[in-house]
Amino acid sequence: MPPSWASPPWTNESRSHELEFVLLGFSHVPSLRPMLAVLFLVAFLLTLLGNTLIFILTSLDPGLRVPMYFFLRHLALVEICFSLDVAPRLLVTLLRPGRGMFPISCALQLLLVLSLVTSECFLLTVMAWDRFLAICRPLRYGAIMSLRLCHLLAAACWLAGLPVSVALTIWLFNFPFCGSRGIRHFLCDIAPLVSLVCADTRVFEASMFVVTVLVIMVPFCLIATSYVMILAAVLRMPSASGRHKALSTCASHLIVVILFYGTTGVIHLRPKASYSPESKQVVSLSYTIVTPMLNPLIYSLRNKEVKAAFGRVFIQRRGTFVP
Repeated sequence: MPPSWASPPWTNESRSHELEFVLLGFSHVPSLRPMLAVLFLVAFLLTLLGNTLIFILTSLDPGLRVPMYFFLRHLALVEICFSLDVAPRLLVTLLRPGRGMFPISCALQLLLVLSLVTSECFLLTVMAWDRFLAICRPLRYGAIMSLRLCHLLAAACWLAGLPVSVALTIWLFNFPFCGSRGIRHFLCDIAPLVSLVCADTRVFEASMFVVTVLVIMVPFCLIATSYVMILAAVLRMPSASGRHKALSTCASHLIVVILFYGTTGVIHLRPKASYSPESKQVVSLSYTIVTPMLNPLIYSLRNKEVKAAFGRVFIQRRGTFVP
């Protein structure tokens, strides 16, 4: 029989201290914690700086007010929110190991992670569809990708994962948690939390797997289909310069897709027995810390329009302060 506190944790305020979860991220390498904290702090600051610059540039520069950069602005905002959700707690875990985390805080972090990952999956899909229309249907592109449709698609991407994320989070945190409250991860994630449950979770895990496949694989298949059709259209172009220009508009997005889906697929679609909690932490760093930091660099360094916009906005703003 589970302990008397096995009801939803936040309903028993009198025992809030003993009901706290403890993130055990990188507890297997205690001597490296200070160095990791410095590295992750730098990555966090670079993520905020880079994505904020992308957001500002695509908002201010008239040359970037097209659908492709409209969705890039929302992708940058997703990365900012994702980093703010994960990185501060990771730094606290490294610098103050053993510090407790209230269940409601853990639940909120899980909800945001699930929702933001879903939003990013759908945003990357919409961006691939935008490139498909621009390259394969250029004459109809302007009529289809209206400002109203862009706003509707962006809103759908932000809201798509919220109902499922709320339902899964409430379902999980209504299970009784028994024994140790140590989470063998640097964030509140599904798998390490399920391992702490002292009840039958087979139905929940099956439901979670179905949701994961739908959220990750369906968008990925749509992206792959878009790029197959883009490649077929590019190969039919008579001009080499035209082929190069068409592919260059897709290169940054394709790199981001490979980075994001390569790591999320490894984490969420691989059998549980095939990885240890420590290896999962390392792989999870790719889509929680590394990818959000690299995305602005990928889009700026490989994109002449973004670099030109940065120059225009910088010169314009500097001129504003000249006496």
